[in-house]
Amino acid sequence: MSKYILKRLLMMIPVILGMSFFIFVILEKAPGDPARIILGDKAPAEAVEELREEMGLNDPFLVRYINYIGDALRGDFGTSYRTHLPVFEEIMARFPTTLTLALGSIVLTVIIGVPIGVLSAVKQYSILDNATMAGALILASMPGFWLGTMLLLLFASKLHWLPATGAESWKSFILPCVALMASNMAMLVRMTRSNMLEVIRAEYITMARAKGASEKVVIFRHALRNALMPIITIIGMNLSSLLGGTMIIESVFALPGLGTLAITAVRSKDIPLVMAEVIFIALLAGFINLFVDVLYAYIDPRLKSQYVSRKRARRAAR
Repeated sequence: MSKYILKRLLMMIPVILGMSFFIFVILEKAPGDPARIILGDKAPAEAVEELREEMGLNDPFLVRYINYIGDALRGDFGTSYRTHLPVFEEIMARFPTTLTLALGSIVLTVIIGVPIGVLSAVKQYSILDNATMAGALILASMPGFWLGTMLLLLFASKLHWLPATGAESWKSFILPCVALMASNMAMLVRMTRSNMLEVIRAEYITMARAKGASEKVVIFRHALRNALMPIITIIGMNLSSLLGGTMIIESVFALPGLGTLAITAVRSKDIPLVMAEVIFIALLAGFINLFVDVLYAYIDPRLKSQYVSRKRARRAAR
C-alpha cells in the first residue's frame, strides 16, 4: 500500500507540471498587459515598458515559465500584481471560506442523499420512489445561481431569517450550502438508488436473507457497503470541484472564497495569483483522489486482499 501511495504521489508531478504549463500558455495568449493594467490606461509608454522589464515580462515565454517553476520549487510562488502580497497569503486567507462551504455542502449531500437513495431502492416503484426520482430530476435541472438567488430573495430579503451576504457567522453558509447541495444531492440520490438496486439483486443478498438475517442487516451491512464504491467516487469528485472554487455561488452570496479570488485574478491578469491557485487546487484534487483510492481498499475486502496477496507473493519470491 505504501508503494502504491508513493507511486500516486509521483504521478501527480507531471500532471501538475502539464496543468501549470497549459494555464501559463492561456494567460500568455489572453488579451491585456499586466503592466498596463497595474499602471492604468493613462500611464506613459516608457513607464509601462520599464515595469515590464522589472517584472520580467519581456523575457521569452519558455524562460519565464522555467523561472517560475524554479522559484515555485523553492517555495516562492510570486507576489500578486494587484495587491503586492505573497500569493499564498491571499489563497490561505480565502481558503477557509471555500473549505467551509465545500465541506458543509458535501456533508448535507451525504446525510440527506444517501439515505433517500437507499430508501428509494428498497421501496422501488412505490409512490415514495417515484416522488424521489421526480424531485431529483427537478433539483438536477435547477441552475445553481438561480436557486441561490431564489433562496436569497426568500429567506434573506423577504423573511429576514438568514444573512444575505458575507461570511461573518455559520448562518451565512446555510443558503450557499443548500444551493450547492441541490444538484449534487440529486446526482447522489440517483447513483445510490441504481447501485443499491444492482446489489440487492445479487445472489449473496438472497443468501443472507435465506440465512435469516434481518432486513436492516441485509441492507446496511451487506448491500450498502458493496454499493459504496461508486458513491464514494462521486463524493470525492464533487468535493474536488467544490474546493476548486464555487465561483457562481460565491459571487451570488458575496463570499470571499477562492472562486471570487480566481475571477478577480483572471480579470486583472494577475499571473502569479492565477498560477498559484491552479497549482494549489490541483494538489488538493490529487490528494482527495488518492484518499478515495486508499479508502476503496478498506471498504472492499477484495481490493485489500489484492494488496496483501501481492506483498506475500513478493516475499515468497525472495
